Amino acid sequence: MLYHLFHWLDQQGIRFPGSRLLEFTTFRVLFALLLSLVISMVYGKRLINLLKRKQVGETVRDLGLAGEQNKKGTPTMGGFIIILGILLPTLLLAKLSTVYIILMLVATVWLGIIGFIDDYLKLKAKRMAQQQGVSYKKGDKDGLAGWFKILGQVGLGITVGATLIFNSEVKIWREYKGAYNPADATQVQKEVNGQQKVFVVTKDPITTIPFVKSHEFNYTKLLPAGIRQYAWILYILAVIFIITAVSNGANITDGLDGLASGASALIGVCLGIFAYASGNFYFADYLNIMYIPGLEELSIFIAAMVGACIGFMWYNAYPAQVFMGDTGSLTLGGIIASIAIIVHKELLIPIFCGVFLVEVLSVTLQVSYFKYTKRKYGEGRRIFLMSPLHHHYQKKGYHEAKIVTRFWIVTLLCVALAIATLKIR
Repeated sequence: MLYHLFHWLDQQGIRFPGSRLLEFTTFRVLFALLLSLVISMVYGKRLINLLKRKQVGETVRDLGLAGEQNKKGTPTMGGFIIILGILLPTLLLAKLSTVYIILMLVATVWLGIIGFIDDYLKLKAKRMAQQQGVSYKKGDKDGLAGWFKILGQVGLGITVGATLIFNSEVKIWREYKGAYNPADATQVQKEVNGQQKVFVVTKDPITTIPFVKSHEFNYTKLLPAGIRQYAWILYILAVIFIITAVSNGANITDGLDGLASGASALIGVCLGIFAYASGNFYFADYLNIMYIPGLEELSIFIAAMVGACIGFMWYNAYPAQVFMGDTGSLTLGGIIASIAIIVHKELLIPIFCGVFLVEVLSVTLQVSYFKYTKRKYGEGRRIFLMSPLHHHYQKKGYHEAKIVTRFWIVTLLCVALAIATLKIR
């Protein structure tokens, strides 16, 4: 809004000192980061106090973990701090007409509502149990039905995938080695470092393959030549799977103070670099990656997300004063997945979301092995002392803060490796 306001005033001949700074993406990125930090830290304290007055406290199951009872009654639904820290700077500083900004605003609100409904139903179940004098245990058929969460994630996946395929503003520039044909509307000629280069503008569903010299892959190649016009269906199905998987992965990871918020902030830095590089023509040409016009605006949204996560950690770091709940974890996971898809780096998700992946795998392996051994031997056996993986290390006696810090370090290494794929092929 501020960007559009000052742009309109400039057209009317009305100029304010420093207003031209908003024309620079780098300034708006830094401003969004700082603004989201301030919003989340200032608003966060007020929200925590409100949640305490409303008795929106966390219910803790007795799992035999160190310090778990100290978390009882800690306010949840703190994901609203993150959502507000993302939305306000983006609305103020980004070009709201950009399709990528609109898409991410929709994704944030969409998943935020799903997460809020889930948290609210859990709180309602807890209060009803207290009124009836029944002992309440977290997970006793409370919260939003699993199929409804999946339905919401599928709906977002369809929205993101269909927009990237069918929206006329979504375009990818790829360098073309042949001669320039002025009659071909899909070709663009542009001077780069004194040389004339030819680019092909395409809307094909393309992604980046890490560590491969010819590093782009077209989804249409997965289908026989006769039905390649239906590759958009395959692409949307892939988008649905990715958004569902990463969103649930972030939800599972959110089990220790500061773990999910810290990991998400680091992943956001990685995605911000990808978005800025692909959205800047000269950086994209230098790095030999696909150029996506308008994508640089997405780095403002990502900066707001990183700032919101860091600001939230002020209250969520051990010992946590507030938990993000599904309101925050489902939203962050969906945002990360959606951005990775928009910047066409979805095949890098197992790398920079390595902690999310390991957490999900630990649960999957634990449950599968337990069921298999129970059928075969009549008694279920376990691979880990407890899943997700962070609880396994708690059972081994590691302090919660040490586990979180080490998971952050692993995430940092994964992010560095993902960024290195820009040049290492």
